[in-house]
Amino acid sequence: MQWRKANREDYAALVQLWEQSVLATHDFLKSKDREEMKTEIPAYFPYLDIKLWDQDEKMIGFSGVNDTSLEMLFLHPDQIGKGFGSSILNKLIQEDDIKFVDVNKDNTSAAAFYFKHRFQVIGESEQDGQGRHYPLLHLGLEEITK
Repeated sequence: MQWRKANREDYAALVQLWEQSVLATHDFLKSKDREEMKTEIPAYFPYLDIKLWDQDEKMIGFSGVNDTSLEMLFLHPDQIGKGFGSSILNKLIQEDDIKFVDVNKDNTSAAAFYFKHRFQVIGESEQDGQGRHYPLLHLGLEEITK
């Protein structure tokens, strides 16, 4: 698995992959909210270190990092459950010093994924960062929560 830094020309493909991933994993999102998020998400890309993750020259997912926080990790639905998410997360922890991530409280499979990788709850919010009523779990690596 390899990665490359995303650029503006990649944004449409990132949004498409984001939507495919969200449709497969975020059944708690209302359609209206998902469509709004789809238009908002490209505005965040320039402020993040976005990496496109490829396997056999095919984009399987992308990650977005801000300082020590993982802001985005999305895989193509066909690639979920194959170990790519774990590989990506471990590389980001080791190479990019990731220590924090927020996850939708209703996304129990994503929360379980991060718990499996030594993240623990360090706080909660009743709304997401845009004020929508999607509670968040704020997670930190267990090494920093002790």
